[in-house]
Amino acid sequence: MRWRNVLCLAALLVALAASSAFSADAPKVVRLKNGLTVMTIEDDRFPLVAVRLFVHAGSGYETPKQAGISHLLEHMVFKSTAKRPAGQVASEIEGAGGELNAATSFDSTTYRVDLPAEHWRLGLDVIKDMIFGAKFDPTELDSERQVVLSELARGKDDPDNRLFQLTQAMAWPERAYGWPIIGFPETVSSFSGEDLRAYVAERYQPQSMLLVVVGKVHADEVELEAGALFGDLTNDRAITPPPVYPLPAVASQPSVQVEYGQWGKVRLQVSFPTPGLRSADEASLEVLAKLLAGDETSRLYRTFKYEKQLVDDVSCASMTLERGGLFFIDATLDAKNLAAFWQGLLGELARLKGASFSDKEIERVKLGVEDGLYGAKETLSGLAMKAGYFRFYGYEPDGEANYLRAVHLVDQKALEAVIASTLRPERMVAAVLAPKADEAVVTTAGLTEVAAKIWPASKTAAKAADAAAPAAASQVIDLGGGHTLVLLPDATLPYVSLSMTYNGGDALLAQNHQGLAELAANCLTTGTAKLSANALEDFLADRAASLSAASGRDSFSVGSRFPSRFQGDMYGLFADILSAPAFLPTEVKREVNDQLASIKSKQDEPMGLAFRRIFPFLFADTAYAYTRLGDAATVKGFGPKDVAGFWNTQRAMPWVLAVSGDFDAAAVRRMAESLNKAAGPAKPFTFATPKWGGKRQDSATLPERKQTHLFMIFPVPGIDSPEAPALSLLNDVLAGQSGLLFTRLRDGESLGYSVTSFLWQAHHAGFLAFYIGTSPEKADAALEGFKQVAVQLKQTPLPDELMLRAKNVMAGDYYRERQSLRARSSEASQSLAAGLPIDHERQVVEAAQSITPQTLQELAGKYLQPENAYIFSVKP
Repeated sequence: MRWRNVLCLAALLVALAASSAFSADAPKVVRLKNGLTVMTIEDDRFPLVAVRLFVHAGSGYETPKQAGISHLLEHMVFKSTAKRPAGQVASEIEGAGGELNAATSFDSTTYRVDLPAEHWRLGLDVIKDMIFGAKFDPTELDSERQVVLSELARGKDDPDNRLFQLTQAMAWPERAYGWPIIGFPETVSSFSGEDLRAYVAERYQPQSMLLVVVGKVHADEVELEAGALFGDLTNDRAITPPPVYPLPAVASQPSVQVEYGQWGKVRLQVSFPTPGLRSADEASLEVLAKLLAGDETSRLYRTFKYEKQLVDDVSCASMTLERGGLFFIDATLDAKNLAAFWQGLLGELARLKGASFSDKEIERVKLGVEDGLYGAKETLSGLAMKAGYFRFYGYEPDGEANYLRAVHLVDQKALEAVIASTLRPERMVAAVLAPKADEAVVTTAGLTEVAAKIWPASKTAAKAADAAAPAAASQVIDLGGGHTLVLLPDATLPYVSLSMTYNGGDALLAQNHQGLAELAANCLTTGTAKLSANALEDFLADRAASLSAASGRDSFSVGSRFPSRFQGDMYGLFADILSAPAFLPTEVKREVNDQLASIKSKQDEPMGLAFRRIFPFLFADTAYAYTRLGDAATVKGFGPKDVAGFWNTQRAMPWVLAVSGDFDAAAVRRMAESLNKAAGPAKPFTFATPKWGGKRQDSATLPERKQTHLFMIFPVPGIDSPEAPALSLLNDVLAGQSGLLFTRLRDGESLGYSVTSFLWQAHHAGFLAFYIGTSPEKADAALEGFKQVAVQLKQTPLPDELMLRAKNVMAGDYYRERQSLRARSSEASQSLAAGLPIDHERQVVEAAQSITPQTLQELAGKYLQPENAYIFSVKP
């Protein structure tokens, strides 16, 4: 693959992020039982369909001995399969009026089919067959190996390709990104059919794939067909996200390498390491690249191509990958002009500041970025690639809008920051291809010497920049007085998430004040001494920020998320909310009315009613027995004094503040220390141990409904128990569409549509619940089915396949759910506030990986005792 194509593809995909307003239906996403994700976008503009299969199987996932196997596999899947002879894979698609292709990159392999809408099922069938039905015939493999070896040799003849290979090796030494995607002659020559089959088994796990179908289709039909075709695939190992490459250590001088050959021109590629996908600098780097050398209006083009006529071509691009990125400047020129161009380029970079670009230039580039975003979405093919890219690479659901917003926010200040952090001479890598005839003129020593004179690496500046960079690891800081600060730096999006968790919540309430903690949480963010409710809403909207509070049974939390550029404003607001909430009578009354409406609404919903009744049914004392929203008669009587009184009690409790994202650590520390000083020493807090209720069966009634909602609830230990990992794993064995409850009671016996389990745990108590929504006449059979599942778990060890599925679900769900900044800051604050390790949930997931079927069998025998279970139902 030519490096320019790599850059263009990367730039295109980044650009596509900003286009969020579009006429196609919103994506419909489901996960099959085996973990494969299916995304469908119904778009009937054309009688066409675009199918894409994304797989986490690129050169970045290979070991040194596997270098090039992803690319060779991509070639071999077009050969003979279990259903089709050689050549028929492509001929069937082309015969239906479509086209078929595939591409291997650093982080993925993508399979592409575009064809008339009436043949979309053929597209899915061909993709499944070509990969998982591939024969890897030895004769065909030998033949295709020669094709790849020829391609490899041809790549060395291409100057652009060879130049990028030099840069790769220099920028990522001894790392997978550092070798060619196509591999090396010795590795490609060594691969056998068994190697290819083993690689498919290793990397082509359903949990590692995304199927995208866009066009004139119906999502429900696509989901059924995908399940029929791909549903037999299984996962046989846990998959964890690849580690991010750290930025290279600061060097005393740039790294320069010159390679001579039979070239007619000098080709120069200057690069700087950057963070990878979802980086906080992503939009700023894109704008900077276009400002420097994006088109004929750009700085370097005007200077060195148009005015001084030193180069044939000059360009700039930012490439972001999963584990890291590079910022490139490329030029093609005559050897006689290299000295003048090299001096001029280094001088430009040394002087470059954010203020070097006028507001008009910046706005022009931003307009160009925005204008280029919509082109790809004009086609179904482009839409499929765009939607698939963001889903596949773990961007948040609103990632496109975030990127567009980030582009619009780029200004001189943002450019100044990214220039200072990225364009550093001590991290510069320069690769040069020069004509052999000019060996005496173009030398590594000469280029390095000029760089040292014109743009010297300042050791002081380098150390200062490194010191100012966010720490790579989390920090837990004891502020004293029962208060803790957690710093979780993460250079993804240019955002910050604050999560503060207090001990307390409902646990601070008397029994006759149930619902007051929830009311206080809702009132807390309705204004401060400085800002009315409306002014506060405007303040947040002007900064694209969010602010929320929530109360739990033994905790109270306050959180905020906002763009990094507004962190100064938001730290001040966050402190004001905690120290000087207004609790105005009009706002408290409004929140009382909302809470009364919520109580009434919950009583109309089967699940809402169930959860209002279950906790008072299960527990005989402590706040765990409370109705969280309270009852209407009590809530009606609450006023500003009640809310303020509760808040004064709550804010005196111990707290943990966790901050994740792209933040100013010093500013966060100042805010936290100010809050700590204002709060004073925290009052002690003890987690209660509730007494279980004596009544074993209860029910609620919703007249004129069609279904019975049935719960069988087993008491289990709390989160502080050493059995917590096994209990979590047992729940994942039972829950979900491929869980034991679903497959037995729904798929096997057709007893209900919704069947699952869930695990609830407080500090010293918890429960595991079986749930089914069923018709009233099947309720007894469903209850008997619950008992049989419990008995089965006690009597028979679980099969290895079901154990592996549950372990993969635990690991996959954990990493997926921890992608957002808010999820990570919340996890840290909640875990530490509960007296647990900061990475408690990860430890639970890891501990579960070594649990045996025998351990779960013993656990089921200990806790899943139907005769001791609590039975609750909501009946029509």
